Amino acid sequence: MSSEPAPTEAPLPSADDSVHSAALLAQVASLPGLPGVYRYLDAQGGVLYVGKANNLKKRVSSYFQKTHGGTRIGHMVRKICALETTVVRSEAEALILENNLIKSINPRYNILFRDDKSYPYLKISSGGWSRLSYYRGAVDKKHHYFGPYPNAWSVKEAIELLQKVFRLRTCEDTVFAHRSRPCLMYQIKRCSGPCVGLVTETQYAQDLEHARAFLEGREQLVLSGLEQRMMGYAESLEFERAAEVRDQMAALSNVLHQQSIESTDDRDVDILAVKIQGGRACVNLAMVRGGRHLGDRAYFPTHVEDATPAQVLEAFIAQHYLEVPPVPTLVCSEPVDPHLLLLISQQSGLQQVGFKVRAVHQPKEQRRVWLDMAQTNAALQLARLLSEEGSQQARTRALAEALSLPQDRLDDMRIECFDISHTAGEATQASCVVFQHHKMQSSEYRRYKIEGITPGDDYAAMKQVLMRRYSRWAEEASASKEPSPNSNHQMPDLVLVDGGKGQVSMAKAVFEQLGLDLHVIVGVEKGEGRVVGLEELVFADGRDKVYLGKDSAALMLVAQIRDEAHRFAITGMRAQRAKVRTGSSKLEDVAGIGPKRRAKLLQRFGGLRGVTSASVEDLMSVDGISRDLAEAIYKALR
Repeated sequence: MSSEPAPTEAPLPSADDSVHSAALLAQVASLPGLPGVYRYLDAQGGVLYVGKANNLKKRVSSYFQKTHGGTRIGHMVRKICALETTVVRSEAEALILENNLIKSINPRYNILFRDDKSYPYLKISSGGWSRLSYYRGAVDKKHHYFGPYPNAWSVKEAIELLQKVFRLRTCEDTVFAHRSRPCLMYQIKRCSGPCVGLVTETQYAQDLEHARAFLEGREQLVLSGLEQRMMGYAESLEFERAAEVRDQMAALSNVLHQQSIESTDDRDVDILAVKIQGGRACVNLAMVRGGRHLGDRAYFPTHVEDATPAQVLEAFIAQHYLEVPPVPTLVCSEPVDPHLLLLISQQSGLQQVGFKVRAVHQPKEQRRVWLDMAQTNAALQLARLLSEEGSQQARTRALAEALSLPQDRLDDMRIECFDISHTAGEATQASCVVFQHHKMQSSEYRRYKIEGITPGDDYAAMKQVLMRRYSRWAEEASASKEPSPNSNHQMPDLVLVDGGKGQVSMAKAVFEQLGLDLHVIVGVEKGEGRVVGLEELVFADGRDKVYLGKDSAALMLVAQIRDEAHRFAITGMRAQRAKVRTGSSKLEDVAGIGPKRRAKLLQRFGGLRGVTSASVEDLMSVDGISRDLAEAIYKALR
């Protein structure tokens, strides 16, 4: 894509519900008839909407020439105060830029899909004794990848199947290179024992090729090959080996029989179903690879107030298939704009090899069955989401009522909870988790490494983390100015500390020193006998303790947030402790070794022990490791 030129900007006029400024209309009239991306801004400069166009002038002008009424688009158009545009070379490039901006800016009127998890793959490594493994991340062309799969369970199920039928190894390379006798996988007939020479390289290569053919949906070719091998062993009087191949064929035939209901001539198909209800939407994506249904995954977009199912589906296709390679056939519950499919085909490169993405809206036979399943799953997932959200909203309201908090902004009510974790004073860490918009906000979780205190002094640890967390906000508040963009967050409506009077007193001292409101501090004190459900709330502003009741919805929310803070602290503490005890920090101390290279090294050699025993030449075989860096690693770990 061409480099993005400086956008065309107009001054921000005052917003008006019915009339747009002359400067804005003049800018719209002067737009070029070229492909590009446009961004609508409100009176404060916030981005309302990002869109793409093959002809910027025609597309943008249509918003100001039509009457949109009280629709979602109509509300947006009335708020437009300024316009920014970026011209690109083609509409395909505009599609990429549009979706990059949508995901980075999160405009109020764009349907937005977020997925912070990449898809997993089944990986077959290159080399003489290729290894089966679960993989998530960027693909490397020197290895073979099958997928993507909708979830980790699908990949692991496929690996278990391939182990059972083709007996391919799954052990790490460092383990494989140092075996002196076969492992348990060989004993239970899940591996052919290549590590100790119990299978020839030629035989292993044949099993590997059969596994690839099976994953690609060429089952009959696999069965024919196994039959020929079995007959060859029988003719040479190697009846034990012939019996082993016979068992392989039986296992494969059993698998094919179990999957015959869902196996068709379709090799690679995605099934997409949309369900909208209660102001929320669900897109259910089911994957068929090699003719087999691998499972599905549900997506819940935001900003879908009055969007149609077709609009939600097209937004998903545009955003999803720019990051995931598209398949030739999409079976959809709604009609899809052919022009969008053409853009996806062009961008993915399918068109260059004689293929294009096509959508089937009203499928028949097996595809109809698949789509019905996807629609049922979309309805079930959306019902589950609405039920969970309703329950969480009820809990938020119950807690606000119990603590006499304002009821007019429950959707924005923010709760932060702190917990301290260590083992006999070792690797002390504090955790902070955030609850807002009726759910945990994991992207805002933070861990704090506690230093300079007496080991095991939880009160000093709590004082340190609260001071670090809120001191900047207090400075900005005392200066009577808005928090800067670099501030950690807005000030919470409630600060929960896991502990009773002692921890609350420490939190009170910190807030008094910073000049912050004490009434937001609440301690969660364990009840008599530390029995769950008997917890009491302790306040820093002098109020009496409150017992919410074992079945209280408010206590359920407090316990949920408290337990999440404890879990987050424990996992961080264990990771820090393991780092200290294994010495992996030595690897991180090497100049030039960041998280990515460290992960590559640990993955390549199966852990720190493997990295430590590797030679300089072995270390250089890892992508991104030069000789100088390999020598530095070698010396640091000796």
